[in-house]
Amino acid sequence: MKQVVIRKKKVVALRRRHPWVFSGAIKTAPEGVQDGDTVQVVGEDEEPLGFGHFQHGSIMVRMITFGEAMPDQAFWDDRLQNAWNCRSVLGLTQREDLNAYRLIHAEGDGLPGLIIDIYAGVAVVQCHSIGMHRALPQLTLALRNVLGAQLSAVYDKSAETLPRNYAEAITNGYVWGESAPTPVLEYGHQFWVNWETGQKTGFFIDQRENRQLLAKYAPGKKVLNTFCYTGGFSIYALQAGARQVDSVDVSQPAMELTDRNVALGGFEAGRHHSHTQDVMTFLKTAPTDYDIVVVDPPAFAKNIKKRHNAVQGYKRLNALALQKVKPGGLLFTFSCSQVVDRALFNNTIVAAAHEAGRSARILHQLSQPADHPVGIFHPEGEYLKGLVLYVD
Repeated sequence: MKQVVIRKKKVVALRRRHPWVFSGAIKTAPEGVQDGDTVQVVGEDEEPLGFGHFQHGSIMVRMITFGEAMPDQAFWDDRLQNAWNCRSVLGLTQREDLNAYRLIHAEGDGLPGLIIDIYAGVAVVQCHSIGMHRALPQLTLALRNVLGAQLSAVYDKSAETLPRNYAEAITNGYVWGESAPTPVLEYGHQFWVNWETGQKTGFFIDQRENRQLLAKYAPGKKVLNTFCYTGGFSIYALQAGARQVDSVDVSQPAMELTDRNVALGGFEAGRHHSHTQDVMTFLKTAPTDYDIVVVDPPAFAKNIKKRHNAVQGYKRLNALALQKVKPGGLLFTFSCSQVVDRALFNNTIVAAAHEAGRSARILHQLSQPADHPVGIFHPEGEYLKGLVLYVD
């Protein structure tokens, strides 16, 4: 086993079970180590710290075990069983009105670089590290061992999330079983999920509980859902009895998917309106009588260097959105940029309210759902921030 040696002053983080080893923490790495190799991580005094996946970059090793035990098939089975047990405690694995949930949330479930979402019995696997992708056979077997008859297929959706030079040699596809994209259930709401061609794994499961919250306020209301993608918030609002819902997204395929999901719900004609348009452009001329406005943009900043520009973008966007909420209405606003922490996001919304000349009160502070857990030793795993504002 190839060994990576950690500088004496840097072993503390690993003893505290933080799963990332940054390049500056490495004293020596073995000659010939390749991206994706499983390496043993040791201290300068040869203290065994664990095993992880090596990959050149700022984060050079992603730890998958701590201590002396090497990862074998029993390890993969145990990790997936542990994750499934957690989702069972959450009540997500046996519901008749819900068959879409996240089974593995990377570091939050002790498997950095790995996402597994379950859609009506299909496990959609998305690897963000080469080492995790190389473990796909063990992961597939572990999924079969843990889910048993609940599993109908395993689909690899990693080509978009792996380094380009590696991804060029792989293609997305079924690694076990087969199943055509199909409607899934989320608290009784139907959504088409296309894990083969859709964004991420096909659906944004992380807004599930926040969509439920919006449904509480939606009856009889006029709702604007921006960056709608699959129309998640729109469907919940319509089902709850909103009198009008406007959905906006710049992507034509996204709007077609929203329309398809609206059709699944069988809602009365005229209650839903689709707008294929840039959100900022739409907001500049939109009416100012919405009871509820939802602002759920894609990540504006993927790294720390882009954080300032992202904050300015969030401010301009939310200032416009606040102007479209009538007095006594609500703004549901979110950021999924990991480098924009909760305090910075909240301060940005305060600045937006100043710019818009609107007073508001915070009713709810929102986050990712429980099947997207944050590892206690990895606070960086918290990425989704949200506020519900009562706008005066």
